[in-house]
Amino acid sequence: MNRIQNRVAIVTGGTKGIGKAIANGLLERGAKVAICARSKADLDRCVQEWSAGADGRIAGMVCDVSDLDQVKALVESTAERFGGIDILINNAAVGLFADVSEITPEQWRQVIGTNLTGVFYCCHAAIPHLKKRGGGYIINISSLAGKNPFKGGSAYNASKFGLNGFSEAIMQDLRYDNIRVSYVMPGSVNTRFGRHEVSSESSWKLAPEDVAEVVVGLLQHDPRCLPSAVEMRPSKPKK
Repeated sequence: MNRIQNRVAIVTGGTKGIGKAIANGLLERGAKVAICARSKADLDRCVQEWSAGADGRIAGMVCDVSDLDQVKALVESTAERFGGIDILINNAAVGLFADVSEITPEQWRQVIGTNLTGVFYCCHAAIPHLKKRGGGYIINISSLAGKNPFKGGSAYNASKFGLNGFSEAIMQDLRYDNIRVSYVMPGSVNTRFGRHEVSSESSWKLAPEDVAEVVVGLLQHDPRCLPSAVEMRPSKPKK
């Protein structure tokens, strides 16, 4: 059974890497998808790339998820265009890695504001629409950095540890509203996130499509089933 067909989904950070792969996976299964990003050029490029095969099922909107007003506009615009919201994929994130003594207060606010507060904003704005549809699914893209602290990761670790705890709590808040909540924790992914480069030398890492496949699988589960947390890691990391 295709539980994604004709569902309305928002994917934050949907123009690159994991977010783009998730949006593509949803479109391939017949969903109506709204993506957001901070770059209008990236949005226009992705919408144009998908528009021929999406038959009006793709929309893009500039949105910085750390800005509550922009998040509200994204959610309301999506609901108005597609008639409601069924799925929220919180993927937008900032990767900043430095010794804590070198991180500026501005950088700290950017990481926490995007990776944690931004998820709260998106959930807060979208949940009334999910309830109006009788339920839905929220999937937060976290990281194994939400369980494993590392040198230079103070801001990023804090944001992802917080995201994991937030996800666990709202899962319990929302389960009797027929809203399922899961969070996915990938390890190393072969993307440009955190100023890394995509290369054949990094082919040992997870591919964005690997994460997208897990997200699609979660959405396809029977509503009685809730895999609330999923860990993903490369099968054969570098020794």
